[in-house]
Amino acid sequence: MTINNISPKNLWNIKDSSKLSLLKLLVYRSRLLGADLQVTNFGGGNTSTKLYLKDPLTNKNEKIMYVKGSGGDLGTIKLDGFSSLYMSKFYSLRNLYKGKKFEDDMIPMYPHCYYNLNARPTSVDTPLHGFIEYDFVDHTHPDAIIAIATAKDGKKICSKVFNNKVAWVGWQRPGFDLGLKLGDISKNKKFIGVILGGHGLFTWGNNDKECYAHTISVISQATNWLKRNSKSKPFGKIIYKSFNESKRKEIISKIIPFIRSEISSTEYKISHFNDHKFVLEYVNSNSLKKLASIGTSCPDHFIRTKKKPIVLNFNPINYSESRFKKKLKFELDKYRKSYFNYHLKNKSLDSPKIRDPNPIIFLIPRVGMISFAKNKTNARLASEFYLNAINVMKGAEGVSKYTGLSDREAFNVEYWSLEEEKLKRLPKPKPLSGKIALITGASGAIGKATAKKLLKNGATVFLTDINKNILNKVIKELKNEFIFDNVSGCPIDVSNEESVKKCFNSLLNIFGGIDILISSVGINTEASFEETSLSLWNKNFSVLSTGYFLVARDSFKIMRNQGKGGSIIFVVSKNGMIPSNKVSSYCSAKAAELQLSRCIALEGARYNIRSNVVNPDAVIKESNLWSNELKSKRSKTYNIKISELEDFYKNRSLLKKSVYGEDIAEAIYHFCLESSQKSTGNILNVDAGHVATFPR
Repeated sequence: MTINNISPKNLWNIKDSSKLSLLKLLVYRSRLLGADLQVTNFGGGNTSTKLYLKDPLTNKNEKIMYVKGSGGDLGTIKLDGFSSLYMSKFYSLRNLYKGKKFEDDMIPMYPHCYYNLNARPTSVDTPLHGFIEYDFVDHTHPDAIIAIATAKDGKKICSKVFNNKVAWVGWQRPGFDLGLKLGDISKNKKFIGVILGGHGLFTWGNNDKECYAHTISVISQATNWLKRNSKSKPFGKIIYKSFNESKRKEIISKIIPFIRSEISSTEYKISHFNDHKFVLEYVNSNSLKKLASIGTSCPDHFIRTKKKPIVLNFNPINYSESRFKKKLKFELDKYRKSYFNYHLKNKSLDSPKIRDPNPIIFLIPRVGMISFAKNKTNARLASEFYLNAINVMKGAEGVSKYTGLSDREAFNVEYWSLEEEKLKRLPKPKPLSGKIALITGASGAIGKATAKKLLKNGATVFLTDINKNILNKVIKELKNEFIFDNVSGCPIDVSNEESVKKCFNSLLNIFGGIDILISSVGINTEASFEETSLSLWNKNFSVLSTGYFLVARDSFKIMRNQGKGGSIIFVVSKNGMIPSNKVSSYCSAKAAELQLSRCIALEGARYNIRSNVVNPDAVIKESNLWSNELKSKRSKTYNIKISELEDFYKNRSLLKKSVYGEDIAEAIYHFCLESSQKSTGNILNVDAGHVATFPR
């Protein structure tokens, strides 16, 4: 990922590739390139192969180009990720081309060239691949190449580094005209590729292996030259000293709810914190403000990060909540005003409407970088792309001066009709998209089922439990089943205030806030009243009363600071409403939970923080609470066999049905939704009908 690393290696494997067809070789080559972030970043770059295939209608051989379609990632691409076009039809588009002013008129023409009903949307780089004379073409965005491409004297450096084997084309938005220029360059057999100013690299070859080898060779030459010739301190003097790691995380946990509050007016945002050593070197340098104001150059970078970040230069040592909020609001208002002016100044009659004017990248001296997006994956990717941009700036500053695109050129890419079409193709957000949920007792039947329900509906979920090993197993399982980035967590002892504080600091550093609390941690004990020891009584109240209080209190504070309300859901029990034999300490603690939820509802209403209760009854299947010892005790209490226990609970209900974790998850999910926004202080029983617990 960084220009400071060793050069990328040629990983082509003769044995793996020797028996592959041309189309399978295209996938193989693409994945090799996409697997190495020094070669191309996530979702960036594209590859193509031109080959002869039979026309399904005429049965004649036709030259077809398979080129990576719009969207997707080279590292994981399959053949269905490629567009396919008849080259004869594509070449005929030259007769329709009216010049650079009419670039966008060509985009609707590409579907008329599709081969074999392949409707995969074409990339903006399609004509760049199409007009190159060679049948095998790679387009990548290596940091080392973009460092040269953004250097003030990049053209001279290109000539010096590659001894005229790699051509140079000044910045130009990808399109038909640039494709024609690359076609002309590729006719000169001395060239194996071309650097696009401010953008990236195109390379080609006579076969897949040669094309890939040229790509790796060119990147390696650039990487090695930059390392040999760079100044020792490309960013100049370091004017700030980083806080240690724990202090950085503590600062983030304090300030991030207020940032999230200010930038989430139109949609919920999730954050990613990055304090990589290269980030800290950049934000602590005296070049920070100058380079940040120039902005990112490569389109692949600023599409993810916006052209410019925001720099929050405050002194955390003298941190004051009120001062920080005031300064934050001032800086964000200034940024938004600048962005509105940027849109107003550069838009045309047919430009898309202004998008979210808030910054994506927040740079904080001494601390690091925070990125925000509508989901965790995009927030993480924005952070990674800006780290690429930092590396590019470092490379360019090390041997020359870093330059960026003009605002007009940046606008023309950011608000390009093709980018707008990409946004329109995005799937409709799920009900809990952008929402962050913390679940206690997440390894249990109810906690795990709830996590799955929320993840299926778009939530980002932070799981907690006291048993670290079981918790990690559940986290791993859910990461494999759902989107990897949407699941995280840490161990917690809910009865310990310091443990709770550490857990919430971790939550804030990983995701940036909380919108939903599901408190489902539990214990289950049995003893007659006169045999209930003080330690057993305290154990129940420590976990089920104090534990619920501590977690809810910290959630409440964050929700209030975020200013967007929230939903607190306690998983209580029917025993919060009615007693059962030989569980006095448990029933009493559960009753305390119920009353605490009502108190939270009372005080939370002014902040739109809702508090509700779900009351299950006897969730035995897959439960961690129902140990063999407890089952034995409860069976003796009811004078039944252990094997009859689940049927006993089922048959005492009106509906004669067992209650499972998934049933409780459905009720919890209801209170997570905006459709329940007028419900607070409520109780929802999920017990298959237990007459004694009818609310009254």
